[in-house]
Amino acid sequence: MSNRASPVPGRLTVWQYVQNALYYLHVAVATVVIGLLGLPALLRDGRAGANRVATRWIGYMLWAARLHLGVSCEVRGTPPTEDCIIAAKHQCFLDILVIAHAVPRRAFIMKREVMRVPIMGWYAWKTGCIPIDRTRGRDAMRAISGEINRRLAGEGLGQLIIYPEGTRTKPGERRPYKHGVSTIRAATGLPVVPVAVNTGLFWPRKGWGIRPGRAVVEFLPVLPPEVPAEGFVPRLEAEVETHSDRLMAEAGFRGETVAVA
Repeated sequence: MSNRASPVPGRLTVWQYVQNALYYLHVAVATVVIGLLGLPALLRDGRAGANRVATRWIGYMLWAARLHLGVSCEVRGTPPTEDCIIAAKHQCFLDILVIAHAVPRRAFIMKREVMRVPIMGWYAWKTGCIPIDRTRGRDAMRAISGEINRRLAGEGLGQLIIYPEGTRTKPGERRPYKHGVSTIRAATGLPVVPVAVNTGLFWPRKGWGIRPGRAVVEFLPVLPPEVPAEGFVPRLEAEVETHSDRLMAEAGFRGETVAVA
């Protein structure tokens, strides 16, 4: 299947919109079924069981994306298996799925409210996701760093997935990278693995109007530990954005890069 995308894509057909709707209906039902069937593993095996179920669930959603939408995914580079921070470009829901499926012990920093949602929230807690109270500002980051260090001293953290831009971006759009990842790196000493993507060429930010093609997620080499704190975020941004631009160009994107404050 081609992974090329037109810089100015044409309008989707009615059938493609129907397929979009069928996909979301399919995965909503599958989420309930897989989540409930996986409860014995969740209760019996804790985090290990929750991760097995999560891997099955994410893999099913990626398979359904191929079935309904004609979207396949390629993973390049070497996904990490040790405790680390994954700092990724974030364009859409698809890159969340691909990155999480590629690593064995995925964890996210999530809004506390999301972790209270039935089924999904149960698994989020058990797989090691860390709740955040965004109203606490810098205190929230200190609390997160403390929780990470507590886990590192115990059963381990896994692969903590962070999106330094703080939100999804359209292809060709750049937002300033936030310093949270640098703060956590300094407080924990964890290695940081940058990740580049071109997923937004096929899967829009809002999740509708998905187009067929082959999306790519690339795990880049670990950033050297000797990169000083003051230069870390610019170095991370340069790595992720340069390689994401390359992946999008490979897929046929010819749009201009636009900085968004």
